[in-house]
Amino acid sequence: MKFTKMHGIGNDYVYVNTFKENISNPSELAIKLSNRNYGVGADGLILIGPSSVADCKMTMYNLDGSEGSMCGNGIRCVAKYVYDNNIVSSKNLTVETKSGIKNISVQTDENNKVTMVTVNMGAAILDAVDIPAIYPDKRIINKPLVVDKTKYMITCVSMGNPHCVIFVNDTKELELEKIGRKFEKNPIFPEGVNTEFIKLINSTTLDMRVWERGSGETLACGTGACASVVAATLNNLVKENTPIRVKLLGGDLQVLWDNKENIVYMTGPATTVFDGELYLDSLMQK
Repeated sequence: MKFTKMHGIGNDYVYVNTFKENISNPSELAIKLSNRNYGVGADGLILIGPSSVADCKMTMYNLDGSEGSMCGNGIRCVAKYVYDNNIVSSKNLTVETKSGIKNISVQTDENNKVTMVTVNMGAAILDAVDIPAIYPDKRIINKPLVVDKTKYMITCVSMGNPHCVIFVNDTKELELEKIGRKFEKNPIFPEGVNTEFIKLINSTTLDMRVWERGSGETLACGTGACASVVAATLNNLVKENTPIRVKLLGGDLQVLWDNKENIVYMTGPATTVFDGELYLDSLMQK
């Protein structure tokens, strides 16, 4: 099986072109491929294939084999892959995802290879029932939640997948391995949740660490960056309708929430690391 390793500011996936490859067991394959000792090593698996409603379809699996709905860093790499490999020729393209069709524009270098990608991430979903989250209020904006005997003030947003955003004084000293899993599995989140811990740098800059459901801490999360900017705006911490720089462990993203139209735009790089050929029989035996 041929594959490509790509990353968006350190959020890395194994990409398989299902226009050409036939994958019958993606969940198991994701677990095997993601292993950094016995597989390729990644935060998960993303399949790029044909779509009847868009230029291509993206299907993603986390490193635990669970299927995800959307990945902001992953979809930028999908756009780079299909453009660089001449699957699409337009710099404006569409990608079908489990959370809807996303409109994308790409920027290229002197060799006509994609360097930066802007994604229309669609609407920020704020009603608790649609996130989904079980809470007595219709919207969860700066509301209390006790986790591991500690009260946190949370703001919840869905960007096609659920996010719980918490503003903290320091992101570096967080025991994220301990607390992240307890948020992910908290009963108020029936489908689990991605949790972002955010330090406000100034009115146009956020510092972020993230715990992703099904993957643990990752170097970056595109949908999480979008959710965090929405949450920061709702809590009057950043300027409205202004590009906000989100600093993640793997690099920076720029996020703009047009809160009048309720559309979130995310811009960031996409990088191809290498192409490879995998011996599936050997991998699946481990």
